[in-house]
Amino acid sequence: MTINPQQLIDIALKYGASDAEVYQSSSLSHPVFFEANRLKQLESEQSQGTALRLWKEGCPGLAVAYGSINPQELVNKAIALSQLNPPETIELSEPRTAIYPNIGDSIAVETLIETGKTAIAQLRDAYPDAICNGEFSCEQDTTLLINSQGLHCQYQETSINYYLGLEWVRGEDFLGIYDGELTRNELNPNEVIKRILQRLQWANKNVSPPTGKIPILFTPDAVTMLWGTVADAINGKRVLENSSPWSEKLGEVVMSPKITLFQDPKRDPYTCPFDDEGTLTQLLSLITQGQLKQFYSDRTIARELGQNSSGNGFRPGLGRYPTPSLVNMIIESGNQSFEELISQLDNALIVDQMLGGGADISGEFSINVDLGYRIEKGEITGRVKDTMVAGNVYTALKQVIGLGNDSRWNGSCYTPSLVVEGLSVIGE
Repeated sequence: MTINPQQLIDIALKYGASDAEVYQSSSLSHPVFFEANRLKQLESEQSQGTALRLWKEGCPGLAVAYGSINPQELVNKAIALSQLNPPETIELSEPRTAIYPNIGDSIAVETLIETGKTAIAQLRDAYPDAICNGEFSCEQDTTLLINSQGLHCQYQETSINYYLGLEWVRGEDFLGIYDGELTRNELNPNEVIKRILQRLQWANKNVSPPTGKIPILFTPDAVTMLWGTVADAINGKRVLENSSPWSEKLGEVVMSPKITLFQDPKRDPYTCPFDDEGTLTQLLSLITQGQLKQFYSDRTIARELGQNSSGNGFRPGLGRYPTPSLVNMIIESGNQSFEELISQLDNALIVDQMLGGGADISGEFSINVDLGYRIEKGEITGRVKDTMVAGNVYTALKQVIGLGNDSRWNGSCYTPSLVVEGLSVIGE
């Protein structure tokens, strides 16, 4: 049986719930897969998930269903779960209706196939021995949120997501390069192809890695590792737990004055008008010229901090409560090209792809370089292997000596390249 969100609310109230909320997420996509230089398969994927959260006698119950289900069964499950939980403060957005028009245009599967074939042909024209893989997809996502207070929010977006992977084996030497993007309305992978070919050129020769404490140039793909820790440190939940090293540093300079960082929920292609609690998202000045300006929060964390929600309550999954998370993290770019950053470095390392996770809230990290290049006297001399970089995110961001003008999206983080002074490099 198809789930009617308002029907779930009505049944929940009828069976004793004082308040209720329904969050529904659905998607429709048509991915096209390429493997070993050839079109492998076409798929059509459709999914819908519904989360009912209710409170009976102040106690919460959260039940989730995928696809079609009997509404009464879902309500019964949520009520039964509420009897196992202690009472909590009820967090529901005030009455409001906001139904946003669809953003983005669909692209035909035939176009996805033809674009993928052309992209792989371009890569293999330059490197005939390479093995190419890829995935091209056009996806439509719809988010609906209603509650018993009278809230009704809905938005729909259509996006194009693709990646290309090139694997090149030379004797015992394996090189894998992966790139892609999420975009809106158009599909033009020429820039991605250009970046892959450039990396192949840089990696044509293997050289010994530089060692010791030297400058590190992180590309936009790699530097997101640093920004992930920053996002964690300015999360209101971390502040409430007092686990962030910046919990007591609001208004202080916490990193290089070269860095300005903010949230912009209206920046394409990751636009998001409201969070998963129904609060409007907003432009947030988080760090300005190195100075910590504010933390972000959901409704519960904001209440406990004595603040208003910044509109950053998002669900890690349908069966989870909203928790603070950024929409779009934007780092202001510098005014130097990638080539100009390289030309100023005498002995340095470029980190482009990494193996393993990044740093935790402590900021300490030790990463294996999956794809990196050596810089000598202002020029890239070749690819390094068996190399590790270690340091601390908070210390590193105080030692920024250069920002590129080459910003691009990596997930929902829009960042330029970044040069950090004096991280430790170990290599063979």
